[in-house]
Amino acid sequence: MTRRVLVTGGAGFIGAAIVRRLVTRGWAVRVLDNFSRGAAHRLADVSGSIECLHADIRDREAVASACERADLVIHLAAVNGTRHFYEAPVTVLDVAIRGMLNLLDGCRLHHVPELVLASSSEVYHASTIPTDETAPLLVPDPHNPRYAYSGGKIASELMALNWGREHFRRVVIVRPHNVYGPDMGFDHVIPELTLRIRNLPSCERAPRLQIQGTGKETRSFVHISDLVDGLLLCIDQGAHLGIYHLGTMEEVLIADLAFRIAAHLERTIEIVPNKLAPGSPARRCTNIGRARALGFEPRIQLDDGLPDVVRWYDQNASLAPGSN
Repeated sequence: MTRRVLVTGGAGFIGAAIVRRLVTRGWAVRVLDNFSRGAAHRLADVSGSIECLHADIRDREAVASACERADLVIHLAAVNGTRHFYEAPVTVLDVAIRGMLNLLDGCRLHHVPELVLASSSEVYHASTIPTDETAPLLVPDPHNPRYAYSGGKIASELMALNWGREHFRRVVIVRPHNVYGPDMGFDHVIPELTLRIRNLPSCERAPRLQIQGTGKETRSFVHISDLVDGLLLCIDQGAHLGIYHLGTMEEVLIADLAFRIAAHLERTIEIVPNKLAPGSPARRCTNIGRARALGFEPRIQLDDGLPDVVRWYDQNASLAPGSN
């Protein structure tokens, strides 16, 4: 029997990758996106196989209509990208909170049995590395606009779990960790470093690259194809009210990341430390034990996945905001 699935934010980087994979399964896919950050070209190869609704997750009636006849909702609609956290915290929170409430109301109205919520590693600020799903969810400083995103995700998790106990057959939460791949947008560390290194003066032997922090800060990056594999496992096998980290346990220094990107661009650089943005975590590396118990195993190491991403941004630098 064909499953009918609604993907909110389905024209985003992660959403489009999931939509394409669901289409290959033969599922009937409906996408809801306002295309403020999503892009129609990401869905061009499957446009004839999906239903696409151009609507905002904050539009209560549109969301309710989108939920009709759905067997499963995958909720990805959000405003991410660190720059937006600092510059547009009201919008970030509005999309998170109002959007989640609209979605829950729509699911209840149309008796949608299953919900998968994409949360984020931003919901905790852990001292234990690698970090598992039991880490406390924290907003360390409510005055810092950065935490609008993590606060919205924490609230969404609380709503999903508590509504889930009464109104859904199954609710699953996934927390992606620093997902990367070609065409991922421009407000993330890999594209930002790629474009900045690309644009450094070529006449200097080792031009200076100023970065946030000392360069000893860390992240663990998961390739988009591995992320989708993990999400599908959670859809197929995840426990009701289960929470799963999806990422890798390959912890990478930001300075090392910059040097790897520079090498792929055939550049030599000198790292210049600078002030770290307030609230930016010093380390992030996830424990994926729960997802591994479902069969999840990332296949693409950063050294293998990074070259294609750097190449894509090098070749498409003209698409970056403000490049013209």
